[in-house]
Amino acid sequence: MASIARCLRAVRPSTLSRVSQAPRVRSNWQTTGLRAFSASPIREIRKYTKDHEWVDLNADQTTGVIGISEYAAQELGDVVYVELPEEGKELVAGDTLGAVESVKSAADINSPIACTVTHANGLLEDKPGVINEVPEDDSHGGGWIAKVTVSEQGRKDFEALMDLKEYKEFTGSEEH
Repeated sequence: MASIARCLRAVRPSTLSRVSQAPRVRSNWQTTGLRAFSASPIREIRKYTKDHEWVDLNADQTTGVIGISEYAAQELGDVVYVELPEEGKELVAGDTLGAVESVKSAADINSPIACTVTHANGLLEDKPGVINEVPEDDSHGGGWIAKVTVSEQGRKDFEALMDLKEYKEFTGSEEH
């Protein structure tokens, strides 16, 4: 280290002072000149259907994401195929959005609200098992089915769906 320090001193004295000084640790954030802040993402509003689909809407309720619930994924068993919707497809609540096939059974995925499909989760074509791993994850790599734009009727449909507490009560009352 001493030889490195001599070389650095000869070439660039300011570099030596940065290398040889230990970093200062300050316990009070105010003395560092940094501002403390908290960032939390704008949380979508999620609701559920009695057919075990979920839909998240953004804060202004113009776009959303649709998928199947953890309960549905568990009941289906290992998903081996997912039929995705076509982009641009217009749906009313209850229309078939897609389908899933598992080692146990097959089931349609119904649109919980009136909407237009803007994007389908292509990851599920290659890796349908992602639905079992993270069925309610609406991020990249998650098990969501489709991203949608929401119509005025879709916002009305959304209001009639169950929130998480109601959905848990509903699934708790279903026989397994």
